[in-house]
Amino acid sequence: MGLSQKLELRQGQSLVMTPQLQQAIKLLQLSNLELEVFVEQELERNPLLERDDASESAVDTPLGDQATENTPADAAAAGEDFSQADELDAERDDVFAEDAPPPVPGAPLADWSSVRGNGASAGDNNFFERGITRTLSLQDHLLQQLAIAGLDPAERLIGAALIDGIDEAGYLRAETREIAERLSTHENDVERVLAVIQGCDPTGVGARNLSECLALQLRERKRLDPAMAALLSNLDLLARRDLAGLCTRCGVDAEDIADMLAEIRALTPKPGLAFGSEPVQAVAPDVFVREAPEGGWLVELNTDTLPRLLVNSRYYTTVAKRSRDNDSKAYLSECLNSANWLVKSLDQRARTILKVASEIVRQQDAFLAYGVRHLRPINLRAIAEAISMHESTVSRVTSNKYMATPRGVFELKYFFTAAIQSTGGAEAHSAESVRHRIRELIQRENGEVLSDNRIVAILMADGINIARRTVAKYREAMRIPSSAQRRRLSQPNLGAWKSQAPPA
Repeated sequence: MGLSQKLELRQGQSLVMTPQLQQAIKLLQLSNLELEVFVEQELERNPLLERDDASESAVDTPLGDQATENTPADAAAAGEDFSQADELDAERDDVFAEDAPPPVPGAPLADWSSVRGNGASAGDNNFFERGITRTLSLQDHLLQQLAIAGLDPAERLIGAALIDGIDEAGYLRAETREIAERLSTHENDVERVLAVIQGCDPTGVGARNLSECLALQLRERKRLDPAMAALLSNLDLLARRDLAGLCTRCGVDAEDIADMLAEIRALTPKPGLAFGSEPVQAVAPDVFVREAPEGGWLVELNTDTLPRLLVNSRYYTTVAKRSRDNDSKAYLSECLNSANWLVKSLDQRARTILKVASEIVRQQDAFLAYGVRHLRPINLRAIAEAISMHESTVSRVTSNKYMATPRGVFELKYFFTAAIQSTGGAEAHSAESVRHRIRELIQRENGEVLSDNRIVAILMADGINIARRTVAKYREAMRIPSSAQRRRLSQPNLGAWKSQAPPA
């Protein structure tokens, strides 16, 4: 049987991810800050895009208001009245020479009270504030002290390398051996310079671990006795609240341990954070939820986080008429299509966020009215089916988006939690509400410390079917000590330490 060639025609359908579709999907998962950066880049790249600002945009200006825009300079000048021009001219004697005349003896000095440096005018009331806006970083602060430490040039070079390896918390993250090898010197020289840096302000800077940081601060206060040094060497026991183990290792009684813990609480575990820390960026909610006067909830978008863009069609028409070559016309067409698609994508993004947020509010109305204990267990599929969208779309929309409610600002992902079955066949409970219930039970402990098994019994009585290992997992995720550790903390000499986080 021989082989033969033939021509067949087949028809099929396939989804092609065009660049425009990829851009629309990307816009869905961007936060409002990332979207602002993306829009700024598009405004710089695309000449046909403009902000929808009535004070700056020329798109909405009628043609009659731009009569002088395309008017020749001579024609515009013809409308001016020059009849008073001679009165505005200066006399010949009033023209000063290039060199200023010497000051006259006895003449009053000029008034310099309104003159400021750096080009600042007398009305610049923010001149002083602008001069002090730069925050001194920890590295700059240490380098200033290193310059007056009386070190030779080689030691100052080692000190600069050590300071470069100190992180924002004040800890030395570089190895002294590696610095010595990089600078072709002895490790003892690096250790000697490190001791100088550790004597700089703030106290505790340059430490390689928490124990050394606390020891430096205690040494400055002349409180680093053998018992305190033994406590710093056993911070793992302190983290576990092992009071008996600390008493044995330090050779002191429980009362002395309580006094030593009080001294440690007064120290700073991260001394470098006082210098040059980045300002905290406040979360700008994408959606506002408020109670309606007639009942229910009103959901609205935060218009401050939505970029407003317009396509300048007039500029496109003007430039397109003057374009001669095909490359220029193709470039303008691409810019026009990209601008139109971006405006539509931003509008679609806003509508999708509002649609998803409205459905979340509808299904979590009990949480908004009564609190975390009434949070329902929902997943992406439930929201996607309710609004006829794909789960991946809902996942992108809820990523890095925030909702401002009467109970606080929450990420949209917060409302999607796992379900924990109930004992009586009733509606399942949200995992977040169960964690909140466990936290409440432990916070309300009064004398009796609840074990994990006891918490399971209480939850089972409330209709929550949960295993002991799940309670332990939730408790550890919330950084709540075990019942044995909480029982040790309930002792009178550690009562003040109970509310403090362990330094380790």
